Amino acid sequence: MKKVIKPSEYAKELGISRQAIYAKIKKGILKSKEIDGKLYIVVEENKPSSTQTVSKPAKKATPSAKTLNTNNYEELLKAKDETIEVLKDTIKDLKESNKEISTTLRGEIDLLKEAFYEMRTLYTNQLENKHSSDIENIEIIQETHIPEDNQPIQKWVSIKKFCKTYNIKDKKINKYKKIFKKLYNKNDSRVSIQEEKIKVDILQDFSDIMDIK
Repeated sequence: MKKVIKPSEYAKELGISRQAIYAKIKKGILKSKEIDGKLYIVVEENKPSSTQTVSKPAKKATPSAKTLNTNNYEELLKAKDETIEVLKDTIKDLKESNKEISTTLRGEIDLLKEAFYEMRTLYTNQLENKHSSDIENIEIIQETHIPEDNQPIQKWVSIKKFCKTYNIKDKKINKYKKIFKKLYNKNDSRVSIQEEKIKVDILQDFSDIMDIK
């Protein structure tokens, strides 16, 4: 006849730990059954048949205390060994899980770093482009003269800006400063004085002075 018993009760009955009971279940030494979501141990319960003559059991020799202690000690050692094996398997599983988690986290961190560097580069370039555009807009507003009606549109720039536009080397800037000063003295409409500085109308034709060495 079979009966079911809780693992804790069965462990108490055998004098071993619950971990040892679960280890026996895992290894298939003990049969288990789940009832209403709870785990129970299935054990065989032998009872004499009603048709059999119940004879008085022969008197057995009472084991000595030393024998009992030895048996209990061996059973306890066996249970402890089974518990240790279960714990070893659990630790091994945990190590593998932690290794997988660490690898995944390292990969995610590397991806985040790459995304951060890309975003920082894009943001820096965007700021630089915006800054350059703002400076150019300010220069155009400052250097463009809005004339009165029926006058041509003129764009006044500095001599340095003029040289840069026509790819004139820096060592020739002083020569062009002298040339534009002479043109101003001759009342050349292509040159004017603004804020005590010589300005050049970059929209005009300057082919007559571009071959200066």
